[in-house]
Amino acid sequence: MNTFGLAINLNKKGVGNLVREVVRWFEDRGCTVLINEDTARPLGLSRLGTSEKYLVEQAECVIVFGGDGTLLRTTRKVAAAGTPIIGVNLGHLGFLTEIDIPDVLPAMDMLLAGKYFVEERMMLEAMVFRADKVVEHMIGLNDAVITKGAFARLILLETYVNGEFVNTYPSDGLIIASPTGSTAYSLSAGGPLVTPDLNLMLITPICPHTLGARPQAVAPESEIKVVILSRQGEVMLTMDGQHGFSLLQYDQVVIRRAPHNAKFLRLKGRGFFELLRKKLKEDVDRISD
Repeated sequence: MNTFGLAINLNKKGVGNLVREVVRWFEDRGCTVLINEDTARPLGLSRLGTSEKYLVEQAECVIVFGGDGTLLRTTRKVAAAGTPIIGVNLGHLGFLTEIDIPDVLPAMDMLLAGKYFVEERMMLEAMVFRADKVVEHMIGLNDAVITKGAFARLILLETYVNGEFVNTYPSDGLIIASPTGSTAYSLSAGGPLVTPDLNLMLITPICPHTLGARPQAVAPESEIKVVILSRQGEVMLTMDGQHGFSLLQYDQVVIRRAPHNAKFLRLKGRGFFELLRKKLKEDVDRISD
């Protein structure tokens, strides 16, 4: 590995000094560093600035400086190219980021030495059909969520898996989550935890107004179709909580496995359940404070 792309959340405290230190470290070792030109300029690194397209095509690895939100955005941009990603955690905990700030330079040394392994995560693809035409297409890592607006009543979502009717959910919405997304919104809505090495999709109703609605897991190659039956009120489709699209009555949302996986570089064997225990403990500690 010799060419590294950097994806940077400029809103994170201290990120400028950290990035400049990493850039110096790489350049001292003869490596090429690429940064999106709009990000490079405010960091005083315009000489490294390039287009997003060129960065994705040329980088052998993209290093993300931010939290899980920054990593999710970056994943959607680079996953189709097969470019591996590794995250430096500048957020709260970071289920997806791999490197803590004190370990940044030793971690970069491990990357150059090839001391890492690649972990693949399945992604989701969502399409909105309106009058038999595709009017929106999204790809994401965590989840596709159909929700009602702030002042809307319950919405009715007619749901099918591989053409077979499953249920009509009177609810606040419906979450279709990947294994990675099982620790996000789906978990808060009562969905199960799924280890990231499994390939499946979760269907998790949000506050369903029926006793018969329970979270379900379906095969990764399934096609999930949700028909919007509600006539009134705002209904939205969001991907990873970051990309949204307004839905109308009788729109059909089709969700399936994306044609490509996300690739993450891992430097250490941090177990899923170890990380989960740490997050749950921090949540409890935060509530107690």
